[in-house]
Amino acid sequence: MDDSTIIEFAGRDAITDPLTELLGKGARDLLQAAVEAERDAFLAEFAARRTADGRAAVVRSGYHPERAVQTGIGPVTVKVPKVRAKDGKPVTFRSALVPPYVRKAKCIEAALPWLYLKGISTGEMDTALKVLLGPDATGFSAKTISRLKGQWAAEYDDWRKTDLGKDEWVYIWADGIYSGLRGTDDRLCVLVVIGVNARGEKHFLAIEDGVRESTQSWREVLLGLKSRGLNTPKLAIGDGAMGFWAALEEVFPTTRQQRCWMHKTGNVLNYLPKRTQPKAKKMLHDIWQAETRKDAHKAFDLFIDTFEAKYPKAIECLIKDRDELLTFFDFPGQHWQSIRTSNPIESAFATIRHRTKRTKGCLSRDGMLHMMFKLGQCAENSWRKLRGFAHLADVIQGVDFVNGIKPSNTDQAAA
Repeated sequence: MDDSTIIEFAGRDAITDPLTELLGKGARDLLQAAVEAERDAFLAEFAARRTADGRAAVVRSGYHPERAVQTGIGPVTVKVPKVRAKDGKPVTFRSALVPPYVRKAKCIEAALPWLYLKGISTGEMDTALKVLLGPDATGFSAKTISRLKGQWAAEYDDWRKTDLGKDEWVYIWADGIYSGLRGTDDRLCVLVVIGVNARGEKHFLAIEDGVRESTQSWREVLLGLKSRGLNTPKLAIGDGAMGFWAALEEVFPTTRQQRCWMHKTGNVLNYLPKRTQPKAKKMLHDIWQAETRKDAHKAFDLFIDTFEAKYPKAIECLIKDRDELLTFFDFPGQHWQSIRTSNPIESAFATIRHRTKRTKGCLSRDGMLHMMFKLGQCAENSWRKLRGFAHLADVIQGVDFVNGIKPSNTDQAAA
């Protein structure tokens, strides 16, 4: 008799998760049923096709070898059905759900740019995805990531050629995004333009490599947009320090200009001592938060009277763009929140700065540009329509808003 009290447990080092196993099994069953339903629908299209002895000409023919498809809940195995023709006319069944050679769901590929931007290097991607998808996740080698980056480059080139003349573009935001990447001479400066169309939908119009924020670089960007069909926007929003404005006056001379209050506030405060900045910031907010243009000018004059004697450079920075800072009063009040700053661009590219700190200059200029493009595509999917987009039709028609309010017919007649 064996007196040993030690019991051997097989697989004691494995981590089991009943919920994940249940979801995986359900996904396998659902996917298998779906591809077989596709097969049955395909066979139904050939129901009238018969052999000489009256039998069905196109019939089932087993399955292809089982393969795993990487998904958000881990690898899901499936056997894609096959069909064959008995009348000598070849027929091939291809599943729309699981096309040939597909090894990963599109949602997984969409996650790769985000992981890359979050600081996961190409060599670490396989390990990171195994942590997210499970130890069985495979097929994400460095070569796979490099191949996907090549696809992103091709997508970027195609996107730069898209026709913009299909929409009426009402507002555009412009800004230059600097990365930590250093080229041979200057840091990479990506010139970004976002536009909102007549339906209130915001889209990236340009993501281009530029030489700092020079007038020539912006001129090339705007001329490129114009050649793709961009109409003359009603309003452009951006930072006052850019060469963008000189280029805009050449390419779209009738477009009105709105300086970004976020940038202007930061620039003015840089000329003031820290102990004075909280008070000055509150007074600057009183300007752009005013209900009417008259109240804004009153707050503007108060700021000048308060700080001009001691801090003339701060006042000079503010008053040089006085008219352009208050342009928004001539547009619908529902749009003020969006058109007073270039925040749509700043918020979309906040992740870039984190990524460039992690890479420390390891990316190429083109590689960084393509990463920014993929980030922009992901950001667009979560953007909401412009608040009060119904008033865009009035802006297109040239209605003159007074302090953000559309005048009544009586007021227009009197004018």
